[in-house]
Amino acid sequence: MAARPSSDLAKFRREHLASAQHLVILTGAGVSAESGVPTFRGAGGFWRKYQAQDLATPQAFYRDPSLVWEFYHYRREVMLSKQPNPAHAAIAEIEARFAADGKRVVVITQNIDELHKRAGSEDILELHGSLFKTRCTECGDVRPNHDSPICEALSGHGAPDPDATAARLPVSDLPRCQVGDCGGLLRPHVDEKVLDAAQGELENCDLCLVVGTSSVVYPAAMFAPQVAMRGVPVAEFNMETTPATNRLGGKGFFFEGPCGTLLPQALAE
Repeated sequence: MAARPSSDLAKFRREHLASAQHLVILTGAGVSAESGVPTFRGAGGFWRKYQAQDLATPQAFYRDPSLVWEFYHYRREVMLSKQPNPAHAAIAEIEARFAADGKRVVVITQNIDELHKRAGSEDILELHGSLFKTRCTECGDVRPNHDSPICEALSGHGAPDPDATAARLPVSDLPRCQVGDCGGLLRPHVDEKVLDAAQGELENCDLCLVVGTSSVVYPAAMFAPQVAMRGVPVAEFNMETTPATNRLGGKGFFFEGPCGTLLPQALAE
């Protein structure tokens, strides 16, 4: 029978956070949801008739680049009005504090909104890439892109309503590479080596936090249980229990509530 995780915040801070040298913080959609970012997961979590994992793949892009760019364009535009929340700030603050003491904090995030970066976090592994980074399908150039809109043809498109009509834009009107005279089709970028980097951090950390993730999307769903199997303390911060909650081992913690309320308390100096 799995050990029930503790909810003793004072014990977490005293016995584990205070002595940690290499902290990994896994974050998911629940963190960004508190900034008003749509999650596209769970009941009702759809863009039109799709969930994020239906469109955020190379296969989906090559099948229908216009539809995928509508989806990404909508989310890019939504982010113009969103700001980091206290959970993002608490994570950035503890990274800076640990760094000043010669210790390490790494954020491994499933989110693509760059709110961790905007809050001040620096050591970030983005498992699913970023809304604001593109890769050329011709020359391979990767670069940040914060243009709004990313191309004129997408302006006015991307409405999330289930009855919205797909724009069916010609490929020639979609975002194009600006390097020299390349002009290749751009796609959202995901670093193919990021999973290996994440595994390396998980294998070497001495404390792991799981924050606002549903623990149902693989491979990230296995990260916390893998760390717990090494005997490393894992603390989950979430609005509700997840499939990972009872797999956190004898040193596991579970803190229920909004991440923006819990994390500043848990990570305060």
